[in-house]
Amino acid sequence: MEFDSEYISSLRKEYQRAVLNPEDLPEHPADAFKQWFDLALQENVLEPNAMVLSTVYKNRPSSRVVLVKDLNRSGVVFFTNYRSKKGRHLDENPWACVNFFWPQLERQVRIEGFIEKLPEADSEKYFYSRPRLSQAGAIASEQSAVISNRDELDNRMNELMSLPEEVILPKPEHWGGYRLIPDYFEFWQGRAGRVHDRIVYEAGGEEHWVKCRLSP
Repeated sequence: MEFDSEYISSLRKEYQRAVLNPEDLPEHPADAFKQWFDLALQENVLEPNAMVLSTVYKNRPSSRVVLVKDLNRSGVVFFTNYRSKKGRHLDENPWACVNFFWPQLERQVRIEGFIEKLPEADSEKYFYSRPRLSQAGAIASEQSAVISNRDELDNRMNELMSLPEEVILPKPEHWGGYRLIPDYFEFWQGRAGRVHDRIVYEAGGEEHWVKCRLSP
């Protein structure tokens, strides 16, 4: 199989929607993120809560898309199977990066920091707020494990979904939440000619952030 390299190399979009200066952003990066996220909601960006989560295990990076479930001054929250590939990576190396890309806004936000597990009570609360189908999925899927075929997974799901509604589906012990505690934010605004705007916040102490501009 061959790709049309000439066509691929010609793919190009000039970003011209907006400009970004340090003074355009609040002093706390979580407040800046909320402004951008709210705009993504207003503009009906497809899955604005989708973020690329990158981990490193034995010096080998790995990325996947997950959904953010909360983001405030305490950090970025998401949920997963602790036995999954990303869960094993985070056990070994609890540092990670997440990246949000909103092409309609010509913007992205990158956040780096330390990962901690949420208290079990928080994971329980979120698990039982999910649709029953999602609860069943978390139980049925041994995430990242090899399975013989799709039928194996479908049969597990069918068994769980055939249970009466009054039967509580138990949250697996190995399923729960993580919080990324940020020490670095980067806000990126696309500009014409690839001369983009990049504004960075770096942690400078408790509730204190140092803001600066980076060359694109």
